[in-house]
Amino acid sequence: MLMRQTVDAVVIGAGVVGAACAYYATRAGLAVAVVDRGSPAGGTTGAGEGNLLVSDKPPGPELDLAQLSASLWRDLAAQLPEGIEYEAKGGVVVAADDTEWSALRRMAAGQAAAGVVAREVPADQLPDLEPHLAPGLAGAVHYPQDAQVQPALAASRLLRAAQSAGATLHLREAVTEVLVTPAGRIDGVRTPHRELKAPVVVNAAGTWSAQIAALAGTTLPVMPRKGFVLVTEPLPRVVRHKVYAAAYVADVASDSASLQTSPVVEGTPAGPVLIGSSRERTGFDRTLSTEALQRMADSAVTLFPVLAQVSVLRVYHGFRPYLPDHLPAIGADPRVPGLHHACGHEGAGIGLAPATGLLLAQALTGEEPSLDLAPFRPDRFESEVQHA
Repeated sequence: MLMRQTVDAVVIGAGVVGAACAYYATRAGLAVAVVDRGSPAGGTTGAGEGNLLVSDKPPGPELDLAQLSASLWRDLAAQLPEGIEYEAKGGVVVAADDTEWSALRRMAAGQAAAGVVAREVPADQLPDLEPHLAPGLAGAVHYPQDAQVQPALAASRLLRAAQSAGATLHLREAVTEVLVTPAGRIDGVRTPHRELKAPVVVNAAGTWSAQIAALAGTTLPVMPRKGFVLVTEPLPRVVRHKVYAAAYVADVASDSASLQTSPVVEGTPAGPVLIGSSRERTGFDRTLSTEALQRMADSAVTLFPVLAQVSVLRVYHGFRPYLPDHLPAIGADPRVPGLHHACGHEGAGIGLAPATGLLLAQALTGEEPSLDLAPFRPDRFESEVQHA
């Protein structure tokens, strides 16, 4: 016999975005249940590097979301018991030649006009920021607001805080049915073990969000985009910031399904250096790509020659929840009353999670949103689906 529980909202997904939704919803006074078919941070969150970036986002809705999140992460770092390994390390975006340098400076100027702290660093001053960078680079922009958290730890701390405020957590329970009334309104969810009755369901299922949308009787074109991370042996702090090539920004914004790599290198407090990044749409194929790994290693050495003789101890990979316009879906789905989405953040979910959770909680309680949700409307792809 199924156990039954009635709550104000069910959050599907115990990654960092679902955890943030549960955290802010419980703080707003709602009774929340979180359901996940696996463990906390068992999907994209656990395969992330924990980056909290403003540097890689051009002026627009995503940058606005990132700036709000950056402020919230600073607050959370001070508020959450036991900490989340928050490190305000800053980011450095480097240009290989004069063409990249001109484009990077234009982007930084636009970001600065939107409130981002972006400081140009001429080539002759780069050793002051990163002594081990390769010579011959054209210049860089330093973004002191970029930071990092330990992603799985951050998600678990948010979930624990939500539980302390009254949320219930149901792990290793796949949602088998999204309940809808005869009038077409959300009525909760069903798992193999329980029925959770609620007028609101939040789809924070990451790369599986399209399947949850389908269970609710609608569509959302979330697709998995695979990526790898190399982890080196522990080292002295040879990389002080998150450092990446200007080409990385173009790769993030690309619609290509083919393999793309661009160097992203950062040190960690524990010593290992994390090396990315790769992007490829292969469905949920977990096959190890030696081509991707070799290209990532080669490009990292191009940026930091000191890494040439360093051993890679392990490799891990995950799937980023990709939406075609590179913006997440946040807020109410007008096609299914009571269904809300918080998904499609691609590789920025950790950085954008707090703002997503706050905006979602504001929508659920009728509070004036901190940002305009129109650019993130879940039904914005509807015309594309109809004409496909």
